Amino acid sequence: MTNTDVNTDETVKTLNGLISILEDGKLGYTNAAEHVENLAMKADFLDYARERALFIVELQDEINKLGKSTDTSGGGPLGALHRAWIDIKSSFSGGDTKAIINACVTGEEAAIEKYKAALEENHLEHSQVYIVSKQLNSIQNTLSQIKMRVN
Repeated sequence: MTNTDVNTDETVKTLNGLISILEDGKLGYTNAAEHVENLAMKADFLDYARERALFIVELQDEINKLGKSTDTSGGGPLGALHRAWIDIKSSFSGGDTKAIINACVTGEEAAIEKYKAALEENHLEHSQVYIVSKQLNSIQNTLSQIKMRVN
């Protein structure tokens, strides 16, 4: 295995980890939209879920450009690190809007942590750093919007 292969493997591993947390977020926002009564919030949550789906495609494209295929096994070990979103469904059962919002905040904070770690690992090419940074910025903006709903 050449040094390039190792770097490519690390890059793919990093991008797959981000895809995993984005999948969790997409699911989490879809669930949140189903359980919240407020129509404006429902629309926002569906927008956030759609945005996560677009982010996933963007990262999958980067993996494909490297000549690799994306990990469709459901996350792998990196995805298991932050399963904040998956546990959200229990928060939704009572339709408690504040609990739903708090669960979304937790999920977004986990995503931001993972994105920052991905950027710090230094396994990404310049164009990938740009995409990941852009997505991170959007997730941070989403978190700010959600936190405003709590107050």
